[in-house]
Formats: sequence, structure tokens, C-alpha cells
Amino acid sequence: MTDLGLMRYFLGIEVQQGKNGFFISQERYAKEILKKFSMEDCQSVDTPVECSIKLTKEGEGKLVNPTYFKSLVGCLRYLTCTRPDILFGVSLVSRYIETPKISHLKTAKRILRYIKGTTDYGMLYTSEKELELVVFSDSDWAGSYDDRKSTTGFVFYFGSTTFTWSSKKQSIVALLTCEAEYIAAASCVCHAIWLRRLL
Repeated sequence: MTDLGLMRYFLGIEVQQGKNGFFISQERYAKEILKKFSMEDCQSVDTPVECSIKLTKEGEGKLVNPTYFKSLVGCLRYLTCTRPDILFGVSLVSRYIETPKISHLKTAKRILRYIKGTTDYGMLYTSEKELELVVFSDSDWAGSYDDRKSTTGFVFYFGSTTFTWSSKKQSIVALLTCEAEYIAAASCVCHAIWLRRLL
């Protein structure tokens, strides 16, 4: 964001006010996470999750310390307050916090490697005269290799501003890819109706 003015910190969230609006990020917190888990000197990657990754509860490799893994995932979850780009990956590794294996830890640390190159990412909230509620939704099909459930993902914009997002495993098993898409769309519609009433 250009023309930055006043900056405030609140619970790890940085709010910078300028001529273009408000820029919200967690740059300082992201750097603290990298330092906490000894990843401040790691090599960055372009995506938070590898394409076609296949994680299961059995996992690969030995068990890792569950307390360490829960701490890592908890830090990443808090970072999703301003980082919808990592939400799917964080949601994915959150499924394995009870008995994490090396493969689960490797996936979580890849998210840290992505964060290493994107610590300054955040969200810009600008004032606009014409505001319209817009939503984008998508789903995978049978993406969970443990129970073959699909994942719903959506993001809502108010004008050009992202303000709510979700990545969540569906509660039922979709038999067709179009069924998984309908479930995702229905979830979005319900949320949109609630938001329109709220607004």
C-alpha cells in the first residue's frame, strides 16, 4: 500500500491507514512464527500446498510431538485472520493434530516456507461509492483420502474488498463432482442470505 500513514497493532494484527484506505496485515506476527519454528532462514516457495497432495491419517514417517504440531497449526490458524490464501492448507493440516506424522509436519512447514516469501501480504480496504456483494465458491471432489469427503471453499467480496472466507470439509460424501459443487454453492447462498440481512 502506498502513502502509508498511522500504524496500529492489535493482537498481532497491523492496521495501516493511508490515502488509499486501510491495509490490514500480520507481517510482524508472520516473522515471529518463522522465528519460533526455526524457519526464518528457509527457502521460500510459490504455493502453500503442493498440487495433488495426498495426506491421510496414517501418514508417512514417524510420529512427531503432538504439542509441537498443535502449536504450529494454532499459529497458522491465527494467521488466517488476514491471509485467506493459506486457509485451505491450514484447514488441511488441522485434520491431523491428534496423531501427526512426518508427512503432516512437512506439509505444515511448507506453508511456513510460503509465508517466508509473502510476509507482507494483507488486505486493502478502500472506500468505494458503489458496493456490491460478490461471492466465489469452489469445491474439490472426494479430496479427503480418509473418508472421501469433499472440501467447500468460498470468499466474499464487498466491492473490491475481501471480508469473509471459508475452507471446510463437507459433512456428507458427494457421489458426483457436480453434487460437491451444489453443496458448496448452497453453503455460499446460506451465508450470502445471512450477510444481506445483516447489511
